Amino acid sequence: MRCLIQRTSEASVSVDGQVIGRIGEGLVILVCAMQGDTEAEAGALAAKVTKLRIFRDGQDRMNRSVLDVGGAALVISQFTLAADTSRGNRPGFSTAARPEEGEALYKAFGKFLSELGVPVETGRFGADMAVSLVNDGPVTIWMDTAS
Repeated sequence: MRCLIQRTSEASVSVDGQVIGRIGEGLVILVCAMQGDTEAEAGALAAKVTKLRIFRDGQDRMNRSVLDVGGAALVISQFTLAADTSRGNRPGFSTAARPEEGEALYKAFGKFLSELGVPVETGRFGADMAVSLVNDGPVTIWMDTAS
């Protein structure tokens, strides 16, 4: 699985002009299931994300996790993280999981985060979404279970 994490002071996701998820301090997590991914990878990635020390401590160092700061997660499905741009000008997405597998793993990832103690809001799988956020720092981190 792949994810792009952005530390945020606030974020929301809308579908058809209606806000369906909103958080304050925490993480916006764009998630992509790849072919061959399993729930074990979703769980491992969720566990790693919850422990990632990217929030400021009292000395202004990145030394606290989303759990440490009482933050939340806005989890958004993002199959375009599977983009292959090695040929031509149009990205290919053939390495992304099939939609039904991708949706199941996206939901599993959110469930694992919640079970680990992070309040979770989500987008809507397969929908055309508008994501708004204030990237705090900015801090943006790429994670991939394959590496």
